[in-house]
Amino acid sequence: MRAFFAVPLPADVHDAVARGTGDLRRRLGSARWVRSEGVHITMRFLGEQTADLLARLADEVESRLRAALPVEVALQGGGFFPHERRPRVAWLGGSAPGMELWAEAIERCAGALGIDPEPRPFSLHVTLARLDRPWGAGDVETFLTAVGKWRLAPFVGREVVLFKSDLLPSGAAYTPLRRFQVGG
Repeated sequence: MRAFFAVPLPADVHDAVARGTGDLRRRLGSARWVRSEGVHITMRFLGEQTADLLARLADEVESRLRAALPVEVALQGGGFFPHERRPRVAWLGGSAPGMELWAEAIERCAGALGIDPEPRPFSLHVTLARLDRPWGAGDVETFLTAVGKWRLAPFVGREVVLFKSDLLPSGAAYTPLRRFQVGG
């Protein structure tokens, strides 16, 4: 099954992101917008893995995250992967000092079980849209300006979730497989 680790957003932040994304959908060019229930901070995509391997990985990750500390998360600003001159993914960014240690712990556990290493370093982001065709300069500027004005309440990240991802014609559907409390 396809799986990934993510940090869920608290309800008030989630609702504010959903409202802002709804406005952007009406103003911008063609994109596949992430469904409201799929909004999260991506920690580590795992690709296709067996249920047995995911269970073993979850056990390892649980012990590592129990020993980690919660972090303050401030979501702000936006950007694009790979970059704004050729945007393919539009995202909301932010900062969460210490969350990179969570990502490193997950990466070490995944590597110890033979999962291919993530080629890119952890970059805190909330995927908002995937672009089949890159937006023009006007849409890029509209997105960056709008997301740059969002004022989202900071929150303390205390949970990581292992999700199963099913690709459906209507978009990806995420099912929580296991929840991990950071710091116990």
